[in-house]
Amino acid sequence: MTTQPELPANHDLTVTHWGTYRVSVTDGQLTGVSPVEWDRNPSKIGESLPGAVQGSSRVRRPAVRLGFLQNGSASRDGRGREPFVEVSWEEALALVARELTRVKREAGNEAIYAGSYGWSSAGRFHHAQSQLHRFLNGFGGYTGSTNTYSIAAGERVLPHILGDLDDLQRQHTHWPVLAGHCELFVAIGGLPLRNAQVNGGGANDHALQYWLDTLRRNGTRFINISPVKNDLAAVENARWLAVKPGSDTALLLALSQVLTEEALYDRDFVASHTVGFTQYRAYLLGEQDGVVKSPEWAAPIVGLPADTIRELAREMARHKTMINIAWSVQRARQGEQAFWAVVATSALLGQIGTPGGGLGFGYASTNLAGADRHRFSGPRLPAGVNPVAARIPVARIADMLLHPGEPYEFDGKTHRYPDIRLVYWAGGNVFHHHQDINKLTRAWRRPDTIIVHEQYWTAQAKFADIVLPATTSLEREDIGSASNDGFMIAMRQHLAPLAEARDDYAIFSDLAARLGFGDEFTRQRDVRGWLEALYEDSRPRAQEEGIELPPFAAFWQSGRLEYPRPQTPQILLQDFRADPQRAPLTTPSGKIELFSATVAGFGYAESPGYACWLAPQAEDPRWPLHLLSSQPRTRLHSQYDHGKISQQTKISGREPLWLHPQDAAQRGVSEGDIVKVFNARGALLAGVHLSEGIRPGVVQMSTGAWYDPLDTHQAQPLDKHGNPNVLTEDHGSSRLGQGCTAQSCRVEIVRFDEPLPPVTAWDPPPFVTRPDACNPD
Repeated sequence: MTTQPELPANHDLTVTHWGTYRVSVTDGQLTGVSPVEWDRNPSKIGESLPGAVQGSSRVRRPAVRLGFLQNGSASRDGRGREPFVEVSWEEALALVARELTRVKREAGNEAIYAGSYGWSSAGRFHHAQSQLHRFLNGFGGYTGSTNTYSIAAGERVLPHILGDLDDLQRQHTHWPVLAGHCELFVAIGGLPLRNAQVNGGGANDHALQYWLDTLRRNGTRFINISPVKNDLAAVENARWLAVKPGSDTALLLALSQVLTEEALYDRDFVASHTVGFTQYRAYLLGEQDGVVKSPEWAAPIVGLPADTIRELAREMARHKTMINIAWSVQRARQGEQAFWAVVATSALLGQIGTPGGGLGFGYASTNLAGADRHRFSGPRLPAGVNPVAARIPVARIADMLLHPGEPYEFDGKTHRYPDIRLVYWAGGNVFHHHQDINKLTRAWRRPDTIIVHEQYWTAQAKFADIVLPATTSLEREDIGSASNDGFMIAMRQHLAPLAEARDDYAIFSDLAARLGFGDEFTRQRDVRGWLEALYEDSRPRAQEEGIELPPFAAFWQSGRLEYPRPQTPQILLQDFRADPQRAPLTTPSGKIELFSATVAGFGYAESPGYACWLAPQAEDPRWPLHLLSSQPRTRLHSQYDHGKISQQTKISGREPLWLHPQDAAQRGVSEGDIVKVFNARGALLAGVHLSEGIRPGVVQMSTGAWYDPLDTHQAQPLDKHGNPNVLTEDHGSSRLGQGCTAQSCRVEIVRFDEPLPPVTAWDPPPFVTRPDACNPD
């Protein structure tokens, strides 16, 4: 047995989206990872790497769907149904270059879709989406996407009323400031530790639990407003208000009504820092619709007593109150209104810009908000300029593929869906992110060609035409760095590429050379040359924030940099509070817009220009349970679902479903039973976990179980494994945001007493020997 020779200090590090780890290798095999000593609460997800990185689910060689080899795009209905043929890199790249050239010639670059949404590498150079966009920009451009599945509704409404969400996120009040001043922390949607495990460029120090403990010891009281008690399990004595799903806007409006009616709002702040109070107050008083948005009105909607709502408003007015709303709350019909209502309620309290109060959007949604670290994000790969103007809201991909040329409304404008002929995806898994998988499958079979770079045989790879094997972060060099993280890590290569896997840069470099822009794409640099160039380019940006980076060679030798913490504590919108004339917001008025003339001018009935409540559609009695789909604690999205940490939580191989004992008893269901969860969109199998910590009438599943259809020839095949997006609706949050609405989902469950079909989600697809008739052009 040959163990890895002893390495210099910090030469054994790797960075993932959920943490930094020290890597152990024996005889070329990954044998262990251990969290770094500076991480206060490391994620267990890293323990899934050994056994999974070099496991049977890896894509080992270029592979082409049999029907595509034989009949090209005429075989598109075979996606997800046919075996694959492993081919040489030369043949695979020739096919990719041929298809790109053909589509560009026949339909133009707008016919190429490369949203490629997803997290694939914490390393800044090998970030797959950036590599893909850089490549296609050099090829003449592509149709892209805007915003995120995570928080699109919020990303679109906030610029109209408060400011850009990315900027606000990086300006959130630091946790140490809250620890010294916050008296009441109202967590709408909770503060789940599972979400704060991750960050885009890495998460070196998981500090949420530490700061929640510190606030609690300092006397801060926490209120968890969520249908699920576990959403604030990190604070033992948190008060739980078990509201109905999707009712947060109604609750916030009622709080605003009490603040207004009882003169508890800050008149001076509202007068000097906001616009539109007259219109908002008129809505709260029912001057337009005859309905006063009182606690008595909200009580049956929210599922709380009116007195509880009224006392909560008074309590928030008496104390230094932070209102935080989780990203998940706005992933629903009219999700924009919940964020608007948080802004409005916080503005009435008048504590925005103060040390212990104000508002937050996603404390705990990643490991970013509130971290007392510099905003400096480290090296960035330039993607170039996309000559194609076409963009779609990211969550509208299925509609785009199904309805080319049709108009849709989005954030005040009317657009048309482009006619997509080729989809190119590197990083991410649309069969995880997107809602209503059966609808997505129909849409996915519309384009001529689907090309995927993938490390593992996910559903997206199995539903592709051409699959190119990509390396993992352990099989290449990179730099790990993230905004508000405070560290930069030299990511050395620890493993040889598995089988014939190549990194995305190598794949795109080869393709660029074939297509005539090789030198422009590579700039004649190898990977190390790019790392040095990107690092050196980042040094002036670091200096602007008071960070002195050493030369690249010194950084690479040291393996790790930690920046000094900011000297000045950060308080969200502190300068705006001090002088709104000298430090205006980026809104049209420069102030907080309780009423937005811009949004009102769009003419959307669902977005009249102020935070409002729109009653949901009448509940269909066939689907009495409200399904919530949460981020998992045992993986990042669907990443490493095949790893041991995720596997340990399965129930008879199925994804767990949390269910209240009362709902279980009504259906004759017990702990550990397998149930069929279904609605008009589809059906899946799940394993039951009973809990008093979930509101009756609500069930919860984590996202990310790899999609595993029983019979892909059926229009709605049973998902054997438990991907909740089989059930969620694919409908825009509103015309304003067009975000995903996964949390607006109703289902029923029954005990599944048939023989359990085997879970095959992590198995590679069947392969066949290449028929003689399948010679390449």
